[in-house]
Amino acid sequence: MCAYTIGLDLGGTKIAAALVGEDGVPGFKVTELTHLEQGADAVIERMAGCIRDLQAQSDAPVLGLGIGTAGMTDSVNGVVIMASNLKWKNVPVRRLLAEKLGQDWLERTWVDKDTNAAVLGERLYGAGRGSRHMLYVTVGTGVGGGMVLDGKLYHGASQGASDIGHLVMLPEGPLCGCGKRGCLEALSSGPAIARTTTEALESGAESQLRLTFAARPLSAQDVVEAALRGDALSCQVMEQAGTWLGRGLAYYVDINNPEFIIIGGGIAAGGLLLEPVRRAISQFALPANTAAVQVLPAGLGPDSGVIGAAALAWHQLEHTSF
Repeated sequence: MCAYTIGLDLGGTKIAAALVGEDGVPGFKVTELTHLEQGADAVIERMAGCIRDLQAQSDAPVLGLGIGTAGMTDSVNGVVIMASNLKWKNVPVRRLLAEKLGQDWLERTWVDKDTNAAVLGERLYGAGRGSRHMLYVTVGTGVGGGMVLDGKLYHGASQGASDIGHLVMLPEGPLCGCGKRGCLEALSSGPAIARTTTEALESGAESQLRLTFAARPLSAQDVVEAALRGDALSCQVMEQAGTWLGRGLAYYVDINNPEFIIIGGGIAAGGLLLEPVRRAISQFALPANTAAVQVLPAGLGPDSGVIGAAALAWHQLEHTSF
């Protein structure tokens, strides 16, 4: 008999959830606006409603629930410790959902940060399939990561592992949201790309983006799209961002000797970061470790959030050998 887990991707704008089989293929899907302004309890009720809808549509047993969320999580107890995009602190998601869905859900619901969910999804079903040593990196509003070491999801001593966005690369560099200067996130994220391009235009650089810049603030997506059209300034900015990212990842390559580094997130679309990342790793990591690692784009596409979240549940249910 086939079975499903439910993967739920909790974001600041929307909640996406799906029934996902052991093969990683999403079935019936639902989405809801998050409506953070209504408070955590209302968001939890909306999540519960998505789960009820999926249960009603399921033609096979639903064995568990995986939830991926941005921010810091206590994966042991199912608590979102701090998520700035949700404006949540110490929200016991697993317990609150079980109160709404039934206590039988308490032992079959798992909550983790979205990048940990993503690395499991990519290892089970995506670009890093079958790897025992891999890192997933997301480049978007921030720079985050999730790692699998020796075939196991790695959380670290205080569940803070893989937070590569806050490696300090340039101590006198731009201020990061964490309060430090020159973090990888302050040099390679979407806001960093937009800021660097804006500063260049303010200094008189020529670019296809000058008219856009005159009309409104630039976004990182503007820069990515212009680079894909061949705009020289945008290509230079993306090259710089990818080089910083690769320099940071070179430390990881020499410390953990992975087989795969998978790069995802909105800013990675189009593959513009991949070559500068590869070149920088080749330049700064040891040759033997560089030769062992493949740097690849994420493979799960627009459903990566729900597939990764479902992979959390499959992982815990031991339906896949790790």
